[in-house]
Amino acid sequence: MSDPDPLSFPPPRGTTQRPLFGMKLLLVEDSRFAAEAVRLMCLKSGARLRRADSLQAAHRHLASYRPDVVIVDMGLPDGCGDALIAELAGMEPEIPALLGLSGDPWAEDQAIAAGARGFLHKPLGALAAFQHAILSALPFNMQPTGPRLTPSDLVVPDWLALKDDLDHVAELLHDPVDSRNLSYLSQFLSGIAKSAGDTDLHKMAEVLGATDAGPKDQIIGKLQAMITARNSNVIELV
Repeated sequence: MSDPDPLSFPPPRGTTQRPLFGMKLLLVEDSRFAAEAVRLMCLKSGARLRRADSLQAAHRHLASYRPDVVIVDMGLPDGCGDALIAELAGMEPEIPALLGLSGDPWAEDQAIAAGARGFLHKPLGALAAFQHAILSALPFNMQPTGPRLTPSDLVVPDWLALKDDLDHVAELLHDPVDSRNLSYLSQFLSGIAKSAGDTDLHKMAEVLGATDAGPKDQIIGKLQAMITARNSNVIELV
């Protein structure tokens, strides 16, 4: 991907306290909990957010919407995020800032190879890291001029969004689980576990995705019990 033509983008619009002020951001992310974190960080940064929860939904948005920033989760229900990144990297006119997003350690190299100019690691929460990743991916003349505050804010999403994700996992577990669904389920579960800081749930996601982990029915049964217990805990929190 070639460097964007700086003359094709508008002048800097950010402010000292809201460095992404006025920017339009499209988030392609299937997790409500992760999306809620991004929504809160956009609110604090001055950006306007749209969310797509699948590749198909992203294409619908992009048919009539011109974002300044696109953030793509690497594991989506209808395909891999790197395919969308590669597609967007070749668009004309170019998207000013294109970033990948994942909790998997291997995903950053994959996103950059596909054409992303930056990457965000789950769990999301540090406002300063979020702003820095996006600003670093933008062309020079879209970055705010002068000094910029480095916020110390940590964003905590609404726990009801996590419950929505857990409910989605529970629904998937009740459906027939083939190899493709198993791969997606493992990746989705890993992402929400990292976002929630749930080490045990993350370990179970890794077990679920392992080809030699033993009988899947037993693993799914244990996972269903964990999801039920965590849903009860979330209800108590809210």
